[in-house]
Amino acid sequence: MTMNLKGRHLLTLKDFTPVEIQYLIDYAAELKAKKKSGALGSLLKGKNIVLIFEKTSTRTRCAFEVAAFDEGANITFLTNSQMGKKESVEDTANVLGRFYDGIEFRGFKQETVELLAKHSGVPVWNGLTDLYHPTQVLADMLTIQEKFGSLKGRRLVYSGDTRNNMGNSLMIGCAKLGMHFVALAPEILFPEEGLVKEMRALCETTGGSITLTSDIKTGVKDADVIYTDVWVSMGEEDQTAERIRLLLPYQVNMDMIKATGNDQVIFLHCLPAFHDLETTVSQEVNEKFGLSEMEVTDEVFRSSHSMVFDEAENRMHTIKAIMCASLVG
Repeated sequence: MTMNLKGRHLLTLKDFTPVEIQYLIDYAAELKAKKKSGALGSLLKGKNIVLIFEKTSTRTRCAFEVAAFDEGANITFLTNSQMGKKESVEDTANVLGRFYDGIEFRGFKQETVELLAKHSGVPVWNGLTDLYHPTQVLADMLTIQEKFGSLKGRRLVYSGDTRNNMGNSLMIGCAKLGMHFVALAPEILFPEEGLVKEMRALCETTGGSITLTSDIKTGVKDADVIYTDVWVSMGEEDQTAERIRLLLPYQVNMDMIKATGNDQVIFLHCLPAFHDLETTVSQEVNEKFGLSEMEVTDEVFRSSHSMVFDEAENRMHTIKAIMCASLVG
């Protein structure tokens, strides 16, 4: 199936239909097979793309750069612009839109990526904001589809702070694709009520469902996917003690995996993950709070259930699909 998405922004998956989202996932699978075969691409030859980063990154930057290079595009990595300091976002967008064919933004405010889209005149892609992380969810969905063959009807349990950008975006993705999304968390960390209401209304047409629960046993039963993320996001380090208190019961461990009753259940994490003491952050947490593992145990992270590195690789393939679809059509 071909579909014309040329000129489209990717700010949140709410802006795409279920058919369009599935198309991007399937297109990514095609581009992945093409890369695995060793075929060189030229779909983006002559295109210039700028990556604006307010937040640090490993996978997002590398995925965008390699995906662009694979198809012949040129990249500018921009971390020291005057945007928001000596120059407004609107003025920056107008300038960059004259230089570049596409703009990626990874930062804090959703408003920033929306202003870039409004004023640049070229496709803009959300590489992460405090509200949404749509490129990650497309990679997650490709990974699930590769494992199970299809997405509709699959049950995904997100254990942790379900109000964050990953909780929001996974709920949207599941609702759009007719999947069953479970937010497993203490009530204080449930998703925003308005978004839940909006996605439940959408589920009436797609066949999906949205469940909010604090009960681990019922929450994980029959899950196809157990998903988690870091307990403390960038800029929230002062909340570490409180997050540990609230979320330690929701740590993904082998007891939780077994409680699903599904031998084929997979574990996903958008990374980085604090599953051992091999990082400075995890060592600091260990010194202050005595934890050697946080949101996921090392046993689960390294188990046969874990598909986190397949998922990480799929960032590149789905991002490539987004860029090709919106710049070439």
